[in-house]
Amino acid sequence: MLDVLYAVLVAPFKDMVGAPTFLVEVLIGGLFAGLMYSLVALGFVLIFKASGVFNFAQGVMVLFAALTLVGLLERGAPVVVALALTTAVMVALAFAIERLVLRPLVNQAHIILFMATIGLNFFLEGFGEMLWGANVKKLDIGIPDRSFVVRGVQINQLELTAAITAAVLVTLLALFFQRTRIGRALRAVADDHEAALSIGVPLKTIWIVVWSVAGVVAMVAGLMWGAKSGVQFSLSLIALKALPVLILGGFESVPGAIVGGLIIGVGEKLGEVYWGPLVGGAIENWFAYVLALAFLLARPQGLFGEKIIERV
Repeated sequence: MLDVLYAVLVAPFKDMVGAPTFLVEVLIGGLFAGLMYSLVALGFVLIFKASGVFNFAQGVMVLFAALTLVGLLERGAPVVVALALTTAVMVALAFAIERLVLRPLVNQAHIILFMATIGLNFFLEGFGEMLWGANVKKLDIGIPDRSFVVRGVQINQLELTAAITAAVLVTLLALFFQRTRIGRALRAVADDHEAALSIGVPLKTIWIVVWSVAGVVAMVAGLMWGAKSGVQFSLSLIALKALPVLILGGFESVPGAIVGGLIIGVGEKLGEVYWGPLVGGAIENWFAYVLALAFLLARPQGLFGEKIIERV
């Protein structure tokens, strides 16, 4: 029994102390992955704050944006032109979603809006496959996938660029929610559609803006994940990893998405490297969900979520 406790509790920490440079590399890799998770989670937060509904289609929006971008690049479009056209496509998609899906469902129950996003998920997946094909595609955005060494610590250039891009976008979105009129209007719409309409908040405009921004976030996430692992239909499953991030941080919290992503990213890397060998590996695949389950039991509203008190 003592041997098991030593192997689980003491040995991993001795390994950390014994190789600090490697520990720093693991932590940096976890922070990079965490920022990418936060970026995907922010797309969910945007939609949830505007409609109070979990957007089941956010993962496929990431895939659809990446497919559009790589499809344009394959047809000879320069990177800048392809990025501009993909942005325009995602904004046009936001207009179409608002007009055809959301507007007819104003003031409907949240479960109805959630079911609508499930239908949107399958539509975008099939539409993307019809337009661009189902083969795995390599996405080259001009950033070399090689590593460099800083004071003995190995850092991947592509992952560093993706992390910096995610950090900048996350910061801009946080400022957008906290400092702008539209950000305050978003919170009003999320609380009560009818009340927001009664005080003059343009619901249709807010939804178009939100879905447009969520589409741009999906494009950036698809760009970074696609450059790292290729554009393939399993890319849409990245949304599943964003769900534990939302549970940890809170579904309506931008800071929560950031902190939750960093906790998940660092935690799963440390678990995989130092505790994985004790259980046969693959901790990285399930660590986030176990941690989310623990949070659901202890603090269901997440770190930054507000506790809901209902009168009965």
